[in-house]
Amino acid sequence: MKIDLHQTTAFTDQKPGTSGLRKKVRQFQQPGYLENFVQSVFDTIGDVSGKVLVLGGDGRYFNREALQIIIRMAVASGIERLLVGQNGLLSTPAASCVIRKYKADGGFILSASHNPGGPEEDFGIKFNLANGGPATETFTNSVFECSKKLTAYRIADISPIDIDTLGSRQIGPTTVEIIDSVADYADLMSHLFDFKLIGSALRSGALTICFDAMHAVTGPYARRILEDRLGAPHGSVINAIPLEDFGGGHPDPNLIHARQLVEIMQRPNAPALGAASDGDGDRNMVMGSRFFVTPSDSLAVIAANLSLLPGYRSGLCGVARSMPTSQAVDRVARAVGIDSYETPTGWKFFGNLLDARKITVCGEESFGAGSDHIREKDGLWAVLFWLNLLAIKKKPVSDILREHWSNFGRDYYTRHDYESIESAKAEDIMAHLRSQLAQLPGAEFGIYRVVLADDFKYKDPIDGSVTEHQGIRVIFENGSRIVFRLSGTGTEGATLRIYIERYERRASLHDQETQVYLSDLIAIAESLSQVHQRSGMSGPSVIT
Repeated sequence: MKIDLHQTTAFTDQKPGTSGLRKKVRQFQQPGYLENFVQSVFDTIGDVSGKVLVLGGDGRYFNREALQIIIRMAVASGIERLLVGQNGLLSTPAASCVIRKYKADGGFILSASHNPGGPEEDFGIKFNLANGGPATETFTNSVFECSKKLTAYRIADISPIDIDTLGSRQIGPTTVEIIDSVADYADLMSHLFDFKLIGSALRSGALTICFDAMHAVTGPYARRILEDRLGAPHGSVINAIPLEDFGGGHPDPNLIHARQLVEIMQRPNAPALGAASDGDGDRNMVMGSRFFVTPSDSLAVIAANLSLLPGYRSGLCGVARSMPTSQAVDRVARAVGIDSYETPTGWKFFGNLLDARKITVCGEESFGAGSDHIREKDGLWAVLFWLNLLAIKKKPVSDILREHWSNFGRDYYTRHDYESIESAKAEDIMAHLRSQLAQLPGAEFGIYRVVLADDFKYKDPIDGSVTEHQGIRVIFENGSRIVFRLSGTGTEGATLRIYIERYERRASLHDQETQVYLSDLIAIAESLSQVHQRSGMSGPSVIT
């Protein structure tokens, strides 16, 4: 077997974001682009001989070609064992599960998450560490430094590997094992949830579900678990076949992009539960009949009820949320006497808290929730939670939410996304906001008086690391909040996200239309940011 030391030219744009390196497919197809990044990861790890790595992706365009390149580079670097998802597929939560179960040293996940796929669309790669979670900033910064100085990469001259057939083969020093993409994850779910109860309810028709896999990676997982193991009728999972371009759709589970599911859930005979997941399977959207559950409310309901489930009988040790996520889960934590933590956006910030057993449940407003069972957010896990809760309570989703609000109060919450703004204009908006921070405390806007205005800074309570500039917060005397943040998940321009929240304790006001109820705060947010004038957009691209 020949090992080539291939001379290369360093790239200057390979700094990973909150979820790895994401670029257009055409950039990844440049000679040496993917190879340079992978070699930089290997160089950051150091001596990789004897290491075990996991490899898989969401099936998007360029996934299979990229897998073959990484396999060849792993062999050239002397990796001892490489666990590859069959057909090249591994959802992000399943990859975390496999890393942890087999005590691997880490793994590559090929995905651009909820971004579109296809020859002209997006591709991504990230490296997860031995705990199954996203690499730390220290690690990714080292990868970036390596990538800027790289002069060569190592790659084996071997034929393409059959990634569609289960089994092992020895290639030089490396055992390449093609594993069932679903089995390990499905077994883990069966230990966390009451499959007997859920299955009985689904088979009898007492409980019904429509799960939209959006032609992304969770299709095989949802079919195997929901239809094959739990007995939901065939067809309960729609858009179940993973496609390289996600069927021409946008695999982001929200009210705009999951149109087919939303239409089904508006019908008079809608299923009890509607759910969707994204490109790589780590996000979720949950709906009841004619009822949308915000991700922040979903996280709070999970925290309030998780101890009812078999895998969590011992209860919660703590909860965490990203800073822009609503404070609804904090109210649950206070009521039951556990700690709550506020972190920057990015699942890697939950990792230390989970590993230190400070928290059991964590979540983000961007349709992500998870627990200590793995170190990634987990879309199908959240859906199974809701199925299990519905089977226990035998109430509609809407009644469960209203009961929750009655107990804890309601946090009215919305997110306005201004997508694909020119980067310079987006930075100008944030600079304009920062220029006002010193003057805002004490300012009054009708009934709202500002008590705090800052650029969020986080000090990790476990390792003491500090992360700055994580979003502009404007907090009012009555607890209402406006948060402004630039998202790091896109590949074109910038996305400005504006988060608006107001707490309402009075049950008589818990059924207001969210955008109407928050209209005065929305107007304040638009005035403070001057988003329409400065972006050139007349309104948000997406409202959730």
